[in-house]
Amino acid sequence: MSLLEKSRVQYQAKILSEPQLLQKIKELRAAGKTIATLNGSFDLLHAGHLHMIDQAALQADVLVLLLNTDASIKRYKSKDRPLIPLAGRQKMVAALEVVDLVSSFGEDDPRKILAEIAPDVHVNGAEYGENCLERETVEQGGGRLHMVTLIPGLSTSAIIHKIRELDAPNRNS
Repeated sequence: MSLLEKSRVQYQAKILSEPQLLQKIKELRAAGKTIATLNGSFDLLHAGHLHMIDQAALQADVLVLLLNTDASIKRYKSKDRPLIPLAGRQKMVAALEVVDLVSSFGEDDPRKILAEIAPDVHVNGAEYGENCLERETVEQGGGRLHMVTLIPGLSTSAIIHKIRELDAPNRNS
């Protein structure tokens, strides 16, 4: 097996369906591990995402990233998003060393899957505030919220805006 194949196997194994994820979490809890969750689209992975993911990984033994499906992103962001389909986004975040497990959810928000996981800690961007929509679900499951202050100006939307600005002269010629 080549190094590339070995690496591929390691990160591909982190990507689980919802039933597989729930079974794996059951096993991890039986082994005494704590679980942190972080959800989002993770479209065009950038330094702001990495900051959030790194902070989330510090909160528990195991970090689970929950990605919105393509259809979910189209409903809550834009018909033009995501730029990168789910399979590609899952591979990008699974390749990060600090990410332990990756799954997806098709609802417009993560409350259903968070209720099933009952994380010890759910990490969210501070811009959503302490009273974010996940709070009640997480606390009912015995968990707590951890808010991370985002790095100003680092967002996928800002990157897309900058690309459009740079491309504008080409469209007008």
